[in-house]
Amino acid sequence: MAWILALVLFVEALGVAALNWFLGIVVDRQDMSLAGLDPDAMSISSKAGGIVFGLYFALCGVVALLVALRDRAPAGFGRILLISVAVVHALLGAFAWGLVGPGAFVSMVVVLGLVVLLLMTYDRREGPSGASPEPPAKDPAPAVPPTAPSTS
Repeated sequence: MAWILALVLFVEALGVAALNWFLGIVVDRQDMSLAGLDPDAMSISSKAGGIVFGLYFALCGVVALLVALRDRAPAGFGRILLISVAVVHALLGAFAWGLVGPGAFVSMVVVLGLVVLLLMTYDRREGPSGASPEPPAKDPAPAVPPTAPSTS
């Protein structure tokens, strides 16, 4: 399952970077301003945003890939990255419903579900990794006072 999430995040990283790069080219070729903003600034910021978000999703994909390779739960910075990408997908899903439609919403929720499933299934194990679990302690037999034989 971590392999699937890593693949999805890598594809998403390429898709986000390519889409923002394309939008930057479109803005640059139209040579129009939006509320007085410089078209070159909008083009450069779109391309830079695509690169930044593409690298962010790729880094999250690397964390998922490391989880798959090591077969261990993510720890520290990797766990924080996966939690943040889950929040990002929840927000993108909420915006996608209104702006793009239910199909985009479902795809964002599927990725969100994969991230949450990864975080929940690779739960931390307690104790050293090589130690075998101790058997549970047996309760001593309850103290029952001896009964006197009945004389009937």
